[in-house]
Amino acid sequence: MPYALFCNDAQISKAYPDESDVWRLAQRSGLVVDVTADDNRPGPRRVLDNDYEIKPCRAAQGEDPARNKAEADRQARMELELNS
Repeated sequence: MPYALFCNDAQISKAYPDESDVWRLAQRSGLVVDVTADDNRPGPRRVLDNDYEIKPCRAAQGEDPARNKAEADRQARMELELNS
């Protein structure tokens, strides 16, 4: 099942094959924050900022989550090269 980034129940990203792909997208977009540890969990943990959520979704008609992932990975590599 594909996953996407949502805000207030509205899908705001393309569909990706895996939940971890959407976490990477959210991280690159500055939507992931680290919160300090609490009594139940040692160390910091990642959470999404504000009302953002990662949820399972259906891919739009004609949308290929694997292609979306490949394009996002390609764009991330290009950004790294430009920033080097």
